[in-house]
Amino acid sequence: MKDKRNRATLQDIADRVGMTKMTVSRYMRNPESVAPATRDKIATVIEELGYIQNRVPAMLSKSSSKAIGIVLPSLSNQVFAHLVQGIERVTKAHGYDILITHAGYSEQAEEEKIASLLSYQVDGLILTETNHTPRTLQMLKTAAVPVVETMELPEKPIDMAVGLDHEQAAYDAVQAMINKGKAQIVYLAARLDTRTQLRQQGYERAMIQAGLAPCCVATEEHSSFSLGETLLNQTLAQYPNCDGLFCTNDDLAVGALLACRAKGIAVPQTLSIVGYNALDIGTVVSPTLTSVATPRDLIGERAATLLIQALSGETIAEKIQAVPHTITSGGSL
Repeated sequence: MKDKRNRATLQDIADRVGMTKMTVSRYMRNPESVAPATRDKIATVIEELGYIQNRVPAMLSKSSSKAIGIVLPSLSNQVFAHLVQGIERVTKAHGYDILITHAGYSEQAEEEKIASLLSYQVDGLILTETNHTPRTLQMLKTAAVPVVETMELPEKPIDMAVGLDHEQAAYDAVQAMINKGKAQIVYLAARLDTRTQLRQQGYERAMIQAGLAPCCVATEEHSSFSLGETLLNQTLAQYPNCDGLFCTNDDLAVGALLACRAKGIAVPQTLSIVGYNALDIGTVVSPTLTSVATPRDLIGERAATLLIQALSGETIAEKIQAVPHTITSGGSL
């Protein structure tokens, strides 16, 4: 393996093309600032040498690192993959890289990850949780970088926020089930993070307003299709007259739906099922899954746009932005 101390430098490139180091440096900052012929020569040598840009001097001089840090709660949940795709569409267009880390739904782990990202002098942060440790809040205050909290709408945001009203979205979904004549609707919950709790509040509000008794079957386990089957079995044992399931996410909903098919339980005639997040898998099961559609791409785009605006010194009129939700017209309701 080549010693990193022997990596090609700007001076190496300059020597190869017969130009000054300043010209090569200007090209690295803005290729359009040098003549086309010069640009082509430098690009060719960079490719031949496998040059890797060193950003440490710029970072140490307090100038922009051109990097934005993102802290996700999970790397396996495609909900957050969609969020990152939305973020990257905006950051890439503005010349920013993204650094991604995950905290596993732990406030302490988030604190450690944020400390790590700040040590790399990221220009801004996009977070996916709204509960933070006191040290995290102090670090962010000291770092004085723009921060966008996403996915939900905190009562007291750190700086900016883009998210969904999960309580209202859950209320609307359960109300749709009630309008279909469902009377014993059970809420299936997993992990019990903040968003799961907000959805439970919306579920309970809809049930109580309709004069119905809220019933919840919950676990702190990570969501999965198999867990959906497990929670369905618990529900049938505890609430044999259950005629509807409102699930905190599509993993549980699809797992429950497939289990119903295996048991010969007619969906939606005997048991309606509504999920949350409207993942692609819900469109290929039978019947198709009715779900709350959450525009994660849009959340990502708006969050990144707010950061870029803040980094550009623009005045931001709306620092707290709510994105709309819809309920898909699946066959499980």
